[in-house]
This record gives sequence, structure tokens and C-alpha cells, in this order.
Amino acid sequence: MPVAGAVALMFLSPFAGRIPLFFLHEKDTMSDKNRTRAKVRLSRALGIALTPKAARLMGEGAFPPGQHGRTKRKSEGDFAMRLREKQRLRAQYGIREAQMRNTFDEARRNQGLTGENLVELLEMRLDALVLRSGFARTSAQARQMVVHRHILVDGQLVDRPSFRVKPGQMIHVKERSESTPLFQDSAIGVHRDVLPAVPEYLDVKLDKLQARLVRRPKRAEVPVTCEVQLVVEYYAAR
Repeated sequence: MPVAGAVALMFLSPFAGRIPLFFLHEKDTMSDKNRTRAKVRLSRALGIALTPKAARLMGEGAFPPGQHGRTKRKSEGDFAMRLREKQRLRAQYGIREAQMRNTFDEARRNQGLTGENLVELLEMRLDALVLRSGFARTSAQARQMVVHRHILVDGQLVDRPSFRVKPGQMIHVKERSESTPLFQDSAIGVHRDVLPAVPEYLDVKLDKLQARLVRRPKRAEVPVTCEVQLVVEYYAAR
């Protein structure tokens, strides 16, 4: 029987014919509300607030999701601790595992401590600096601003969130986008109450929607929660 507005995805089983596993709408079925709920659940599972709403809810009781979330957690083994720290770092930058692994490999090739290099390289991503500058409220919103072609670097349009900003480069909002309500709110600092203070490696003129990366970030200055040595140990074993 046909289903309006949906596409049935089929799975070929070796024991039977084609079995429909689930129905997926042709358009994205995950609403903003569902995305927010998923972020809150992930925040509770990892023990860190990934969004302002998660920070507010976790302040009321930071326990893991699920019906057994309020019960005492079992003690974690070494692997579980390393895996959780890696997931924490990934979640705070909202990147895929392949991107994380590639950045780790680059950090290991550079001089200095691998863990510190890793965080510093991640922090120089364009979407991360858009968030730190106060243009966006969350990392997901910062990524959308870049993908939707609102952000320029030294006057050139950049639509890749993973773009590596170099010290001295200027990040600013496209002129046509400055007058939109989204960026007008950013310009008056409506996000500052839910974001960390602007780090010293950024020179931000929020009223002009401009930010310059003054120098390479230092791990101690980057406002992320992570035991980076555990992340290094996780990847070193693989």
C-alpha cells in the first residue's frame, strides 16, 4: 500500500524476501524540537552541557538519560573513560569521527604535545571561531551560518565549517546578511549571557560583526571540557 509523503526503505534479507525496515519522509523528518531533545540527551550522557538548554536542565539534576539514569553509575574501565573523553571533545565541536581522526593525525605530526595540538587545531576551525566570537548561540548554529554562506574570511566567501583560519585573518558577516534579525541580535550581544567570555586569541568587534584571529589559541585558553591525554591514549591504541 503506498504511503503518502514517505519512501519505504527496503532491506534484502538472506532468509526472506524484501522486508521494509522503516519509512523515511522525503524531507528531513527531524524537527528542531527533536534535535534539541537529542542534544540534551547527549549532554546528559557525556556529563557536559552542549547547548544553553542542556546547561539549564542539567543544572536541575545532572544524571544520565533513560529510566535508570538516576541510579548510581557503574565504575568505568580505562577504555570506557578514554572513549567518553573522545566523544566529549567530538561533541563539543560537532564533528564526524573521520574529521576527528584526521585532525589527531595532523596534531601528532606537529611539534609539541599531541593533545594540546589537537584542541588548538580544532579551535581554529571557522565554525568554532564564529561561535567563540558570539555570532552564534550554539556550535550547530555557527555551522549553519557558514554552510548557508553568511560568513566571509578576509572578504572571501567560505562555506566550509572545517576551514582552518590562520592568525591575522578577519572573519565577518556578509553585508547582505548583516541586516537580518539573526545577525542583528548577534550584534547587540544577545548570546553573550550563554557563552564563555571571548578568549584573548580573538579580537572581536561584535557591533560590526567582525572578529580577527590574533594568534594561535593555547589549550589553556580554549573553553572546552576534556582530558586531552585520555583522547591521545584512545587514538594511540588504534
